[in-house]
Amino acid sequence: MGKIIDGKLISKAVKDDVARETAELKKSGITPGLAVIIVGENPASQIYVRNKQRACEEVGFESFKYELPEQTSQEELLELVNKLNKDDKVNGILCQLPLPGHIDESVVINNILPKKDVDAFHPENVGKIMIGDYSFLPCTPAGVMELIASTGVDIKGKECVVVGRSNIVGKPMAMLLLHKSGTVTICHSKTKDLKSECLRADILVAAVGVRKLITGDMVKEGAVLIDVGMNRDENGKLCGDIDFESCKDKASYITPVPGGVGPMTIAMLMRNTLTAAKEQNGIGK
Repeated sequence: MGKIIDGKLISKAVKDDVARETAELKKSGITPGLAVIIVGENPASQIYVRNKQRACEEVGFESFKYELPEQTSQEELLELVNKLNKDDKVNGILCQLPLPGHIDESVVINNILPKKDVDAFHPENVGKIMIGDYSFLPCTPAGVMELIASTGVDIKGKECVVVGRSNIVGKPMAMLLLHKSGTVTICHSKTKDLKSECLRADILVAAVGVRKLITGDMVKEGAVLIDVGMNRDENGKLCGDIDFESCKDKASYITPVPGGVGPMTIAMLMRNTLTAAKEQNGIGK
């Protein structure tokens, strides 16, 4: 059986590093601050926001939470974003997605100052990722890179297949693997023969949100399998995009769901917020 990549353990190590650096910053009178905005009462979003607040407490950040009603207008939301852009206590701004249908997500993201965009969704930050000169990385792809690094597998020259082309995970994931000199293929719903593409992968990242899409017969012996999916199976149990049971014996390393990529996303958000606080105070880059 492939070795399990323990996202809980690795995320704890990342947060411990952030907490140590934060304690040092506080000696200079600097406390990193993260503002999280949530619009409406999406239950999953509520859980994510609570987890982010808890992580802020763990690493010693200030946490600012703004809960707005479902009917909040786009103009009202942009007013709040503008206020937080000007607040020196707030180093990072995160607007929890999805937003209600009457609000244009791209307009909101574009109004967050790039230097406070700790999700790395602003077009300026996306462009910097493309050319490899960035301060922040999108949290989930950055977490995946940490998980791969923990295995000791060198990405250079490896066949890397990313299943999924979203702006949040798939596209930046491909770019990060490319920066590490992987040979990258992006697959999606229009890919003609997904199985043959996946079978070439030394490193396979599945991020489409389709439960158990990747099965054992689609996986090369010894591949590193990273499962970004978070779905429910026919029994209501959490599962990923990779069929863990049929793939685990072929993989050299594999992430579980839950307990793999999920914990890393919030850990990397903490790292991004620390980076933002340092840069805004003239420390580092």
